[in-house]
Amino acid sequence: MSSSTSGQPGGTKPVVVKKYANRRLYNTATSSYVTLDDLATMIKQGGDFVVHDAKTGEDLTRSVLTQIIVEQEQKGQNLLPISFLRQLISFYGDSMQFLVPGYLEQAMIAFARNQEQMRKNLRATFGIFPFGQFEEMGKQNMALFEQALKMLSPYGRDAKEPAETPQSAPEGKSAPEAEDPRLKRLEAQIEALREQLDALGRKP
Repeated sequence: MSSSTSGQPGGTKPVVVKKYANRRLYNTATSSYVTLDDLATMIKQGGDFVVHDAKTGEDLTRSVLTQIIVEQEQKGQNLLPISFLRQLISFYGDSMQFLVPGYLEQAMIAFARNQEQMRKNLRATFGIFPFGQFEEMGKQNMALFEQALKMLSPYGRDAKEPAETPQSAPEGKSAPEAEDPRLKRLEAQIEALREQLDALGRKP
């Protein structure tokens, strides 16, 4: 790949990439055609871009970014566990779907912040891995995930709060009848995700 496709000067607007009907991608900043690999490298080097349909001007950035992820996964660089993908798919069309993007975005921001701190620690210790600090960062990430999961839980109820007793159900209805099946399903999904995060936190 040519270095001319690596991004744009700091402080400028994102590079505009045009996508043509033949699926070719054209970098307007370098006046050259690029591949998905080129765009992935641009992102890794700190660059940014937006993709527009060359004919209609439609914003295709999301779909192209998704294509980059799919291509990277097909190369064996697997970042997305199958269980995570299934959980993510299950939220499409769910009543809590609108909360998921913000949660994932904040989780990735926190992870990226900790990643940069780990890089600094590695440089400061000349290659000695800071196990203690890494463990503390892991705990902080787990705390963030737990807090986000609680926000996703119905009514924001604390996971440690005792469940409602049968007497607290609306008058004239039994406890099972008072439960919304959709809430039950969402709680089950969140609990499964919480167990997965706990398992990750226990890994050495």
